[in-house]
Amino acid sequence: MLRTLAFFVAALAGASVLAQTDCPEFFAAGQRPVITNPKLQPRTREICFKAFAVLHSGLTRTPLYAAEYLTRQTVKNAGKLSRRDSYHAEESLPAGERAELSDYERSGYDRGHLAPNGDFASRKAQAESFSLANMVPQVHENNAGVWAGIESATRQLAVREGELYVVSGPAFVGGSLKKIGNVLVPTHLWKVVYSPAQQRAGAYLVTNDDTRGYAVLTVSALEKMTGVNVLPGLPPHVRDAGMALPKPVAWKGRKNSARAEEEFILLDLATSLIDALRRAGKL
Repeated sequence: MLRTLAFFVAALAGASVLAQTDCPEFFAAGQRPVITNPKLQPRTREICFKAFAVLHSGLTRTPLYAAEYLTRQTVKNAGKLSRRDSYHAEESLPAGERAELSDYERSGYDRGHLAPNGDFASRKAQAESFSLANMVPQVHENNAGVWAGIESATRQLAVREGELYVVSGPAFVGGSLKKIGNVLVPTHLWKVVYSPAQQRAGAYLVTNDDTRGYAVLTVSALEKMTGVNVLPGLPPHVRDAGMALPKPVAWKGRKNSARAEEEFILLDLATSLIDALRRAGKL
């Protein structure tokens, strides 16, 4: 599948004009996030991959966000596909704006996925997730710990809800930011989840260190911190109200086993019960 690489000038801070996108299927209401922090607006480029989209920054040499549309079936299918690492520089980006594998070598940081490869049900989508355009420098204990737990909880929520829009990104807070090679190291990472079934949205937030802790915020509160209007196509009350998000859980990885099938059967039963209660007006 050919990648669509489109050039965008981000909307001015506070502007009402919404940024256009060549891959609306990954965004709630078909509208991609708007960068409201003027320091992050220059040199941004949207990349539409097979199963997710990123807005890449030539200043930070990282994505400013990665967006996905998860469904119950795609998450189930992804759980049966074994992992194949294929980290690579994103050749569709100019050499002077992209991260290289050498930036991460001996840096002490993981190449941390924003759109996790565990979400994807095809080899093509999985391979594209290993593009450095989808990576940020991440402390290993964070990447393999609380962040992996948040990714797992999001997948399980997608199975229960039937569909989710998910946007993940870095935050660069403060005046003393680190670099590895030419790549800026985020101080925080965040993941926004929107459930069309609930008509509610919420955000996870973690610091990029060895913490086991995390915070759950409203989308509006996250926007004030990060300078990204994550869900511009949704009404203010959805962004302001918040959502009860599941606790991070241990993810056992991709597998094709009887135990995996048993887990999905149990999730199906729980999902059927939730759907029945909603139809009856009890949820």
